[in-house]
Amino acid sequence: MNGVGVLTALLGGLISFVSPCVLPLVPPYLCYIGGVSLSELEEAGPETAATRGVVRAAFGFVAGFTTVFVALGATASVIGRTVSAYAGTLTVIGGILVVLMGLHFIGVFRFAFLNREARLHVRDVEPGLVGAYLLGLAFAFGWTPCIGPVLAAILGIAGTSDTVGEGAALLAVYSLGLGVPFVAAALFAPLFLNWLRRFKRFLPVVEKGMGAFLVLTGILFMTGELAQVSYWMLEAFPGLATLG
Repeated sequence: MNGVGVLTALLGGLISFVSPCVLPLVPPYLCYIGGVSLSELEEAGPETAATRGVVRAAFGFVAGFTTVFVALGATASVIGRTVSAYAGTLTVIGGILVVLMGLHFIGVFRFAFLNREARLHVRDVEPGLVGAYLLGLAFAFGWTPCIGPVLAAILGIAGTSDTVGEGAALLAVYSLGLGVPFVAAALFAPLFLNWLRRFKRFLPVVEKGMGAFLVLTGILFMTGELAQVSYWMLEAFPGLATLG
């Protein structure tokens, strides 16, 4: 697993967090998993019991979706080795699909199915660590299509990994990019809520940035230049080699 792949996965996780159908719903999720109201979340300081409860639940939530994503990464690497004989064709097809999804988010054209938010809801789950973990599992399984295109691009990279461990590790890094901001939002909830109110007007720009990221990734897939970019970045920034 090279440093460029690690950075791509980490960036993908961060992009997923600030995507327009994830970021605005972070406060309600924090309230639900922590068993607090929005007003309590706004007034909670870093050392209060309410904040400690929300942070514990946030770790449970992150552990839940990380479990699923890591399993998907391991599976992707296994499938990638199994279908290696068709790697060229599948890479081009996958690249085209990623580019099309990117153009959707940029606004060149729109796919109706990508405008729906298919969420798997967990009912009767009590707030707390266990409930948060279950909700994290549901988030990973059912929250499509918003994080789906970015996740698909990272899974495509995982599919080229040499070992199951590398594929799983790549998705662990993706989960880190998505999970660290979530835990930080729980720890500094009042600051996060104030920032979110100001940031909401930039969400359309974020959506287009996410589209550009996908288009670039798809083109690199199709042209086989992803490895060349990795080599170039490792030559330009030797420190990246220590990340993998």
